[in-house]
Amino acid sequence: MSQYSTAPLLQTKMITIRDIVCNGECRHKSDEECAHATSLVYPYRGVFMRHVGRNDTVAEANQLLFFNAGQGYRISHPIEGGDACIDLAIDETMLEELAPKDQVQPGPAFSFRRQRRRIDPRAQALVALLRHGLSRNVAETLEAETLALTLVRRSLGERTSHAPGASTGRQKLVDRAKLVLSSDLARRWTLGEIAVEVGVSPVYLTQVFQQVEATPLYRYQLRLRLARALDLLGEYDDLTALGLDLGFSSHSHFSASFKQSFGQTPAEFQRATQLRRR
Repeated sequence: MSQYSTAPLLQTKMITIRDIVCNGECRHKSDEECAHATSLVYPYRGVFMRHVGRNDTVAEANQLLFFNAGQGYRISHPIEGGDACIDLAIDETMLEELAPKDQVQPGPAFSFRRQRRRIDPRAQALVALLRHGLSRNVAETLEAETLALTLVRRSLGERTSHAPGASTGRQKLVDRAKLVLSSDLARRWTLGEIAVEVGVSPVYLTQVFQQVEATPLYRYQLRLRLARALDLLGEYDDLTALGLDLGFSSHSHFSASFKQSFGQTPAEFQRATQLRRR
């Protein structure tokens, strides 16, 4: 069983936020666990697989995972390095108000229909703001609660998130491509190299990935890199080095891509969240 640590970030009557870090020692499927309460889980570092019955989900920083109360699941880590996630639980009455009806299972107990949704860059930025602000005691409770509700609303919005829609076979193919990209974020993969790893033609890979994720493969990789940058901003004084370490060709390339996605340059985000080390 993988070893993990849990750090409470926020506990109010309405919202509980925890930072969960797992070392990823469990490479094969873990023993079955069960979620005691419905929560929204936002991976922000590394990657893992969540197995619910025959349904497998790749959990990485472009995804939101739904953990439904009473639902059994298993976890595995096909890639070394472990993972880290923000676990966000909201009062069920509020969650029912926030969640669109077509995303909720009918029945007396509240639960989500799907296992995951793809979130947009602004949602990723909100995850980083919450985590950095709460872990450094910068964000006050009212601000954190407001940010959390904004994050959930954006994560469930039809215009700001995406639900997968494809056959099981195509989803598994896309999942293999995601694992390839996640195995080395800094590597400048070619389409041919990824296709060889996945075992299909480059043309078919691009078509299927676009169909399942509604975004091109190269953009998906870019967003994984930028999400990792959000995680690492507090550890780097030299932002040029951070960009190069993540596979960007130059500081200007990194800064422009970051601003296009998150509305601020890395330096501006660093200052706004008080991540610049003294």
